Amino acid sequence: MPPRQSGTLTEAELRIMNVLWGKGSGTVQQVLDSITEKPALAYNSILTTIRVLERKGYLKHLKDGRAHVYTPLVEKKEATRSEIRHLVSRFFKNSHEQLVLNLLEDQGIEPEEIARLREMLVQKDTIGKDVK
Repeated sequence: MPPRQSGTLTEAELRIMNVLWGKGSGTVQQVLDSITEKPALAYNSILTTIRVLERKGYLKHLKDGRAHVYTPLVEKKEATRSEIRHLVSRFFKNSHEQLVLNLLEDQGIEPEEIARLREMLVQKDTIGKDVK
């Protein structure tokens, strides 16, 4: 069984996980070659971060000759939900309502986004009533 996962990913960890989620698997060199965002990461930094991700339970490796090929153990959707739960817990006292209200109060939200949110809430409410 993999070690217990940390609740959050650092920026460097997320950059590496995004590469591996996109590729499915890869070596340290393949990850290095795929990272285009700045600042660039050094090979040893990527290797160290990958080892941390492996200890946290996000990755596993298989030997392929002399290289290790790393594969995600956690899907992106699962990691995203974990991050959101962590955010709601830390900043909104486990209130999803407070999170949504905070988002809606943000001046940067576009009217089209609000319309899509309303539509999703109506659909969710309709589905919930059908199940009961």
